[in-house]
Amino acid sequence: MARIPAGVPNSVVWRYFRRPLPNLSARLTRVGVLIVVIYGLLALAMPLLTASGWLPDPNTGLDNPPFAAPSLAHWCGTDRLGRDVCVRTMAGAGVALQVVLLAVAMALLVGVPLGMVSGYMGGAIDRLLVLVMDTLYTLPLLLLAVVMAFLLGRSLINAALALCVVYIPQYFRMVRNQTAGAKAELYVTAARSLGAGPLWILRRYLLHNVITSVPVLITLNGADAVLVLGGLGFLGLGLPETVPEWGSDLQQALVAVPIGIWWTALYPGLAMFGLVLGLSFLGEGVDAWLSRSETIGRAER
Repeated sequence: MARIPAGVPNSVVWRYFRRPLPNLSARLTRVGVLIVVIYGLLALAMPLLTASGWLPDPNTGLDNPPFAAPSLAHWCGTDRLGRDVCVRTMAGAGVALQVVLLAVAMALLVGVPLGMVSGYMGGAIDRLLVLVMDTLYTLPLLLLAVVMAFLLGRSLINAALALCVVYIPQYFRMVRNQTAGAKAELYVTAARSLGAGPLWILRRYLLHNVITSVPVLITLNGADAVLVLGGLGFLGLGLPETVPEWGSDLQQALVAVPIGIWWTALYPGLAMFGLVLGLSFLGEGVDAWLSRSETIGRAER
């Protein structure tokens, strides 16, 4: 670390230590993109590899010994049913990405329009929607997801719906507040005075203003959804047992880890941690890029 010359004022020293590392956000973004791309390629390749016979089926292990330690034959060992832990962990990437993408997409498609309508219309519609969304928002995420998963049943679509309900209030609150502030701008007032209808104003003048913060929320919700899905699987409320899923594998490893069979929990846990880390880095990078773009835009104006 470079030394600070003697005689430099304390304020300068303080700014020196507070100075961020150069291009740190760009580096984190590259790491996040690389991790997410690896998981995406793995999700796309696993069905082809198992169907062609290059890798065994993640749900069958009748020919393998149960709880076999990691070896050349089974790099990550086997679980209690003789299923290859490495193959199940890799197959779980595709399942996690499918559920997370479906959940975030549905929450986005529902929360953003509701938030725009509520923020622009105001009145009784706004008060009713805010009451409903605030009620959902105050509930703990995992508890709400558990209730929804219990009511809907165990399937991939139902797990996505359970997560979707959890994240709709977040999109609603963010978009509603931004819409309520943007509708008072002079260009919106001018468009309204010229006879433009609410749908035209929302689509033409407000959508591009309120949508700028959504990409950051998408990445952060994606990282959080991976953990919530794992929690549902750990509680036995996520996906069917025939579907390779990290949380379910961790739940089944509860009886194995205390007797020294650590590999049944280590690799699914590392896979979940890796995807959450990649999405979090990606979200931080997107946030930094959007903040820099807004700063440049204000400077140009």
